[in-house]
This record gives sequence, C-alpha cells and structure tokens, in this order.
Amino acid sequence: MRVDLRHVDTWLFDLDGTLYPAESGFLDAVVDRMTDFVEKVTGLPRDEALKVQKAYLAEHGLTLKGLMLHHGVDPDEFHAIFHDLSLEVLAHDAGLLAALERLPGRRLIFTNADARHAERVLERLGLGHLFDDVFHIASTGYEPKPSAAAFAAIGAAHDIAPATTAFFEDSARNLAPAAELGMTTVLVGPYAEESTAPFVQYRTRHLAPFLRDAQLKKAA
Repeated sequence: MRVDLRHVDTWLFDLDGTLYPAESGFLDAVVDRMTDFVEKVTGLPRDEALKVQKAYLAEHGLTLKGLMLHHGVDPDEFHAIFHDLSLEVLAHDAGLLAALERLPGRRLIFTNADARHAERVLERLGLGHLFDDVFHIASTGYEPKPSAAAFAAIGAAHDIAPATTAFFEDSARNLAPAAELGMTTVLVGPYAEESTAPFVQYRTRHLAPFLRDAQLKKAA
C-alpha cells in the first residue's frame, strides 16, 4: 500500500545520513575528524577520546555540546574542522531531486550541523534550491536534537503545525520528540527497517523511492 502523506504540508529533513546514503562513507570522515579534535582537546589517547566523544553524544545529543560544557570549546572552532572535508563521495541523485520537487508546501532542513557544513553538502548534492530554510545548530542556540528546546526553536521560528508536518531522520531517538509533538515520523537508512521504536511511524532504507511513491496533497 502507498504511504498516505496527504495531510503533510511541512517537510522537515535531517541532513547528514538522511539526504545522502550512509554507505557513501562521508559520515565516517566526519566522525574521524571529530575524534581528532576530541583527542587534541582532552589530551587522551585516541581510543579514550573516542569513548568520551560517544559519551557526550549519548548524554547531550551532540558531541559539541559536551565539549562546550566540559572543556569550554568554541563552537566556531569546532565546526571549522569540517569545512575542508572532501565532498567527493557525495553525488547528485536525480531520483531524490525529483522526489523532493513533488512535495507540496514547505521543505526545511533541521540539522545539528552548522550553516557552512549544511551549505557545502546541499550544494554538492544539488539540492539547496529546494529548501526554504536551513535550521542549523546555531539557530537553536546550540540546543541539539533530540532536546525539546531544539524542536521548540524550529517550531517557533517557522510556525510549525505538528499535525501537518513530517520529519525524516536517520537517528531514531531524534524522532521521539517529533512524535510526542504529533508529527509524522520517518526513519531513514540502512538500519531503519530493524527499528522497533514505537514512535517511528514509517521506516525506509532509501528516501527517494519512499517520497516518490507516497500519496501527497494535491495542488490547489
């Protein structure tokens, strides 16, 4: 049966791992660069730095948040380490572009990354022109998903009505607050179909065919 999204007129998309496949390896490069930074800041051996990195991610939803709280890290300094990452592994996906183009209403990026990273990735993917706004980590006052504060911030900034909003993410836990608000939740990626989280309404390995085949509101 086709997924019925005829009630949706606001489309929220996570960026990394959602608008490009995790299999590209780009996120692995991001994580490696992040571990380098944590190692430098903490002075710990790499394996211990990686444990700290994962602990901050688990506790705060974002490694950067832990680094800010416990090590006084400047977020601009942290984000700068990703701005020269090679984007070679990211490719245009004509199917995804067409699928996004057919969505009625607003399309917004909701990411824990910074504005420059989002701009670079979207430009490389050839998708930037399809989105009305990029709501990045600075937009939330550095309150990352899945915090309620992050969702309150984007909700207030864009006057979002949860009942007519769908949120697409590659991280299941980031969908929990969206579901509590009443948004339609879609988990994307290679492990999506294994998820048994009760707050996830739809699961898909690939975003493009899911959007392509969904029932949508007809244009007025």
